[in-house]
Amino acid sequence: MAIKPSHDDDRVVTAKEKNEEITTEMTLRPRYLAEYIGQGQIKEHLVVAIESARIRKSPLEHILFYGPPWLGKTTLSMIIAHEMGSAMKHTSGPAIEKQSDIISLLTGLTEGDILFIDEIHRLRPQIEEILYSAMEDFQIDIMIGSGTGATSVKMDIPRFTLVGATTKLSNLTSPLRDRFGNILKLDFYRQDEIEKIIHRSFLTLDHPVEDTETIASVAKRSRGTPRIANRYVKILRDYAIVGKNILGENQANSIFENFWVDTLGLDALDRKLLHHLRVTFHGAPVGLSTLASVIGEEVSTIEDVVEPYLLQIGFIERTPRGRRITQRGEEYGRDHPLS
Repeated sequence: MAIKPSHDDDRVVTAKEKNEEITTEMTLRPRYLAEYIGQGQIKEHLVVAIESARIRKSPLEHILFYGPPWLGKTTLSMIIAHEMGSAMKHTSGPAIEKQSDIISLLTGLTEGDILFIDEIHRLRPQIEEILYSAMEDFQIDIMIGSGTGATSVKMDIPRFTLVGATTKLSNLTSPLRDRFGNILKLDFYRQDEIEKIIHRSFLTLDHPVEDTETIASVAKRSRGTPRIANRYVKILRDYAIVGKNILGENQANSIFENFWVDTLGLDALDRKLLHHLRVTFHGAPVGLSTLASVIGEEVSTIEDVVEPYLLQIGFIERTPRGRRITQRGEEYGRDHPLS
């Protein structure tokens, strides 16, 4: 199978969300916990927490979701807001640049609102300091005046729930992490869970597919990740709309070969990384920045997009000296050489 040179914007498995996908992506997201597939322990915990908050007639304890990207952190946050009958304000750590930004967000909340901060590990220290008292005491300190005459005045804010999402729990400072009452880890989804998501997504897109071979073919390439599964569903939907047959494993395999995704869900960038670990560095450990430079990708792309799944399936491992390919990865690399 010919391998196309990898560029992040061209990947089906990409770190960047395409703007044209947003409306469809929202349609595919479940709105209730009962509709949400997978993450069983987290769902059970949230059912109890939400019911308790309703009985107490008070906001939920603050929640922190962490784990690899695209596993449903934002979707769960939206479900929480919907189940609680609350509004949700959505922002991200890098978007909050000044103290006035977070103060504006906090003072604009109403009682019981959900404030969702994606990539919360990227908050600036001065922003975190404001969140400490906001999360604990529902108060913020506002400076009045300037210079030697400046004074700090405490201002009450509505009781709210902060929901944070991060792919890098270790990058959160201890004072911020300790203020979350719920710290929940999302894991990759099982094959049967992904198959249920795929079946539901085809139905939601008004292109029901009951063929188990087709659904299984999509699922095993989805890297245990719902968003990737939904991207593949939309691609197959498009093929079906223009009259292409998508049913059966052979047909699905043929379509996936068009955009260089193999039966394990690995694409050209994954194989390129494994090739360099196996051939260029002869199986020796390699630093992440060196590896990213050789491959021609950003460190964050390797660390957040490529590496988690390769670690999960046992093709690479982290060592104190860097990343190295495993025996399973070596065997795969020999059977799937770059060409």
